[in-house]
Amino acid sequence: MSSKPNFSGKWKLRKSEGWEDFLKEWDVGMLKRQAAKVVSSEHHITQNGDEMDVNVVATGQKGKHQQYTVGNNFTETEVNGEEAEVSTEWDGDTIKETHKTKSLTYTLIRELQDNDTMVLHLESPKGTKAKRIYKRM
Repeated sequence: MSSKPNFSGKWKLRKSEGWEDFLKEWDVGMLKRQAAKVVSSEHHITQNGDEMDVNVVATGQKGKHQQYTVGNNFTETEVNGEEAEVSTEWDGDTIKETHKTKSLTYTLIRELQDNDTMVLHLESPKGTKAKRIYKRM
């Protein structure tokens, strides 16, 4: 069995694709969507095997802190303010998160494209896709 990728490091958002459409599907208002386009986001990750500690730092917005073991569930507050139950699992060399709120379910796949590039792939049940591309700091 191959070893799992290690996402540890500090990552800075460099590019978003489809993010505004993804937020629109959540009924996030235009002002918040406009703000979300200019927000700088960083992920500070410490990984020890399946144990993940993810600190999300965003300029002008409340960040979030996730601590979980891949294969287990956790809860968090989503960008639309709803509580989500999040299930996690390894899917090959990626971590797949399924986020379920009262109004929406979506998947987030965390992938290491190369040693200096982490990509978050988001997809809604309607097929709306977004990509958030982070570079190692």
